Amino acid sequence: MTPREAVVVPEQRDALTELVAAHVGRGKRWSTRDFAEIAVDPVSGWSPSKSLVAKIAGGQSYDITPELVSALAIGLGLDREVVAAAAHFQVIGYTESELEGGAAATVLHEIGNRPVDTSKSRAVAERWAAEE
Repeated sequence: MTPREAVVVPEQRDALTELVAAHVGRGKRWSTRDFAEIAVDPVSGWSPSKSLVAKIAGGQSYDITPELVSALAIGLGLDREVVAAAAHFQVIGYTESELEGGAAATVLHEIGNRPVDTSKSRAVAERWAAEE
């Protein structure tokens, strides 16, 4: 088996963005303003601004931090582990076997298991293979 054959291509998608967008925005469970008020990190007291919530729900670029994950978990009423799995999915991705249970499987259930463009994850796997 060559190093290239050993590379497992992780599935990667904007799961954290999808999770927030499913619940926040016009015609959804919360407005961006309402969500920004209830999404508060219980440790630091930090909460995302209304404009940051709008960026997330709108699929724009944003930085994922531990405080953001905690605040989104509180706002969405989900276990932090599930929201952290969504962030992991978005930044790193999961292999197929990792998606079979636990928080990663819960994320897929929450956002729906729709087909996704895997070009990002394939590019990452190819870069890793080239670096070996």
